[in-house]
Amino acid sequence: MAAAIEELINSIQEMVQEAWTLPLSSDKCVIERERMLDLIDELRTSLPADIKMAADIVEKRNEMMASGKRELDTMKQRFEEEARRMVSQTEIVQEARKKAKEIVGNAEIQARELRRAANEYCEDTLKRSEESLAVSLDEMKKARARFKNAAK
Repeated sequence: MAAAIEELINSIQEMVQEAWTLPLSSDKCVIERERMLDLIDELRTSLPADIKMAADIVEKRNEMMASGKRELDTMKQRFEEEARRMVSQTEIVQEARKKAKEIVGNAEIQARELRRAANEYCEDTLKRSEESLAVSLDEMKKARARFKNAAK
């Protein structure tokens, strides 16, 4: 999607660069109004798609986090129940507590790792989306400034 936006911006820039210069004026030009308005409309319709994509990424991250927490809770509950069943004998109780702590510790480590990986993925994807949007916005501002200057 970012490629489509960049392509639209490049088309706008190309149109301005190739436009006829007005006589006795080096900073004013003539462009096809309808073509330019069409390009701007296409750009407007493309930007919300990028924003929706970023929101979908955040939603998927939240789903992954919730799923990991549910899995952790389920594992924790299962191990606690297993430990309770083993309470009947002293040696088994000590071994069970040790094993339960180890399993819960491993499950928590896995959950933290899953959260960290999900956060990194989302952060990276959102960062790339943000950079793409920033580049697009910057190009739009430059194009707008050129149009504004050309109209003067």
